[in-house]
Amino acid sequence: MSTDNPLLKPHDIPLFSEITPAHIQPALESIIAENQQAIELLVKIENPGWNTFIHPFEELDERLSKMWDTVSHLNSVIDDEEFRDNYRSCLPIISDYATSLAQNEDIYKQFQSVRDSTAFDSFDQAQQKLVDNALRDFLLSGVALPDSKKERYKEIQSELSTLSNRFEQNLLDATDHWMLHIVDEEKLSGLPDTAIALAKDQAEKKGIEGWVFSLQAPSYIPFIMFADDRSLRQQVYEAYVTRASEVGPDAGRWDNSEIINNILSLRREKAALLGFDDYVDLALQTRMAENASSVSEFLSQLATAARPSAEREFLELTAYASQDGIEELMAWDIPYYGERLRQQQYEISQEDVRPWFPLDRVLNGLFEVVANLYGLTIKQLNDVETWHPDVEFFEIFDSEGEPRGRFFLDLYARKGKRGGAWMGDGISRKETAEGVQNPRAWLVTNFSPPMEGKPSLLSHDEVITLFHEFGHGLHHMLTRVAYPAVSGINGVPWDAVELPSQMMENWCWQDEVLEMISGHYETGEPLPKDLVNRLKKAKNFQAGMLLLRQIEFAIFDLSIHRGTVAVNVQQTLDQVRDEIAVFKPPHFNRFQNSFSHIFAGGYASGYYSYNWAEVLSADAFSLFEEKGIFDPDTGRSFLENILEKGGSEDPQVLFTAFRGRKPEIEALLRHRGLAA
Repeated sequence: MSTDNPLLKPHDIPLFSEITPAHIQPALESIIAENQQAIELLVKIENPGWNTFIHPFEELDERLSKMWDTVSHLNSVIDDEEFRDNYRSCLPIISDYATSLAQNEDIYKQFQSVRDSTAFDSFDQAQQKLVDNALRDFLLSGVALPDSKKERYKEIQSELSTLSNRFEQNLLDATDHWMLHIVDEEKLSGLPDTAIALAKDQAEKKGIEGWVFSLQAPSYIPFIMFADDRSLRQQVYEAYVTRASEVGPDAGRWDNSEIINNILSLRREKAALLGFDDYVDLALQTRMAENASSVSEFLSQLATAARPSAEREFLELTAYASQDGIEELMAWDIPYYGERLRQQQYEISQEDVRPWFPLDRVLNGLFEVVANLYGLTIKQLNDVETWHPDVEFFEIFDSEGEPRGRFFLDLYARKGKRGGAWMGDGISRKETAEGVQNPRAWLVTNFSPPMEGKPSLLSHDEVITLFHEFGHGLHHMLTRVAYPAVSGINGVPWDAVELPSQMMENWCWQDEVLEMISGHYETGEPLPKDLVNRLKKAKNFQAGMLLLRQIEFAIFDLSIHRGTVAVNVQQTLDQVRDEIAVFKPPHFNRFQNSFSHIFAGGYASGYYSYNWAEVLSADAFSLFEEKGIFDPDTGRSFLENILEKGGSEDPQVLFTAFRGRKPEIEALLRHRGLAA
């Protein structure tokens, strides 16, 4: 094997400075070719066991995953058209390989032989779960299909991979392209200083006078919430909600509409090929939820609880805006008047607290929280190569000084970087003859960068985002499971994977923690008590409307994936809104065209997972509320029963082991301010 290719060189940290677009396909093809040769030998092994078949097979998979995950990550965070093109051209290759493996009857029979062997009973829980998951996934990938249908399944998988990537790239291009250029300072009225400074910085980078606002979150969110100029809010709103669609200022240029229809069609065909009622039925085979009816009932229960509050909140908002002469409340008015109403009722805004949340202070406070909870120490390493100067690298040690995991932090928004926030599982934990391979994670957000001599200052919502993603990171990095396929977040049902992330959000509201994570960027003083009180009082402002919005998205997701015939996506969304929403967006809103979670992520027929997991996280945190937010026994129990177990056991069993009972919804309703 040639080691000239940096993607093929043995390494602990990817050799970012050496990786070029031209390296991607040769590395991929090289690993696949070697894997195929090895598999030809593995399927001939008689009486396969863990050491003779399962372990070496998993090693092959992990080597490819390591390489491809690095490439996929870089595709999300760097602005390089050539890299994109090379990545895109490789998607059919890796899709075909993965599907060929999943449909290989010889491999399936080897796994089944291991499952049927007397040795299986002596496997530990994680080993058994790995084998059972693999057998399930073989069947869900069409291993039992006749050859003609196998080939069609492979084509479908390849097409879906390509389409999802095109969806995401279209959205990225549409988001990066549009801008609002302001030269009249009066039009900045209402905007916070941080937003104005960012806009000034963006204009200077483009070599133009005035201020430039974009559709990236650090620019869009404050503009739509604070800009006094209603016509400009409308302009920015329309550009945002029509991204990658057939309408709006960039109409048709990066249109995802046909991509959406093609994705849905292929998913329907895939489900039918495999003998399932529809795609929802297929997707739920690997989830906690038993069936579509149980999900629907769950969402209906939440909607019933949220609707009275949502209706009151909207009437209140309408009445408030009418005092300003607004006869009809429009979509671009809701964030603006919502924020003004919040300020009137609670005398606080997200912008009011930014000076007390400089990013470094928040990060150090977050590390202190996990130190108190789980006995962890987190140290920054400065001699590690990264893909961008802003990126930092850290290592986690437990109370015994044992290294447990490492992570990159890429915190600031920039051109060419995918929007939103996420955790990527770069390397999973495993145990080898040479020792333990500790996990490594990518933690990515899109916060405003430091500027004009000020550090990056976070809103409290952004603080919550950071805690959320770090919760995912802890789930990935603190696992004790020795096998990558069920280590960390791997093998965890999608509707349970948000439990550790949403769990972490709860600490952002605790007095003791707010003192840890806040410190005025000029004076170092923690967030004043009066601001803390006001922030907490405002926590559930418009909670009913926000919950109904989530439920709307979840029901829409299920609706377009149900049934066996094509649906009109826009009409379906409109019907869901008629049923659920207290306010209908304007006719040009194309929310679906930027709904990456279900068209470019892993949440298809699974967006309900956020609400499902919130029940788990709220109920889990209620035990900390009872025992103390830093109670060592409760922290240890959550670590041992949830974080360390990864995907090695059924999440219902793990939750019950931690909580002492099955999950209950009451804590969520209480936390949301919706309890009767």
